[in-house]
Amino acid sequence: MGITTFPKCILKLADVDELDLSRNMLKKIPNSIEKFQKLRWLDLHSNQLEELPKTVGTLQNLFYLNICNNKLTSKNLPEELNLLKNLRILNLGLNCLDSIPPSLGALKELKELGLFDNLLTAIPNSVKRLPKLKKLNAERNPFPESMEKEEYVDSIKRIESLYLVQEKDLCCSCLKTCQEERDKLNKFKNKMPCPSKKLSFPSLFTPNSTAMNNQEQWRLKD
Repeated sequence: MGITTFPKCILKLADVDELDLSRNMLKKIPNSIEKFQKLRWLDLHSNQLEELPKTVGTLQNLFYLNICNNKLTSKNLPEELNLLKNLRILNLGLNCLDSIPPSLGALKELKELGLFDNLLTAIPNSVKRLPKLKKLNAERNPFPESMEKEEYVDSIKRIESLYLVQEKDLCCSCLKTCQEERDKLNKFKNKMPCPSKKLSFPSLFTPNSTAMNNQEQWRLKD
């Protein structure tokens, strides 16, 4: 069993640039988190957090924030997150969010955003237009049937990552498209001469769909 309260002794280490308090039983992060002004990496995934302090917005050097697998609601998600101008990676997956504040569109440096396994029915246009966003995971949200989930993702033309999902999670239309693309690939492979080395697909990613799997996929790679 992990810690249940934020250890005050950690405040003596306020000069650190990485802080990992993941996989504990924390319900609250104190306002004193603002003392960690050199922090670049903050991992709080897999706790019992129901809210975040507004002072998290003062951590101007932060580029990675993982608050996946907690009990956060949209009401308790501070608007001050939009002040994290250097944030590159934000993981909000596996929470209780029914909406995303449009103000997150102010995170102009954001490259990866995790919104999977929430209660979302829409993604704000301001988030879709984030200029540097390359990776978006919004799997398993109750998007309206009349508005296909692909409509949200496809509107972000800069997305480069390919999310691999199980066939049982795909609709009939997606399955048909996948089969057609698979057939094209097979035809292409049959026409190719025998390669001298194995083909490499460095841009393929397995999505970080749970807090326990593939946590390193959310670490910014230089």
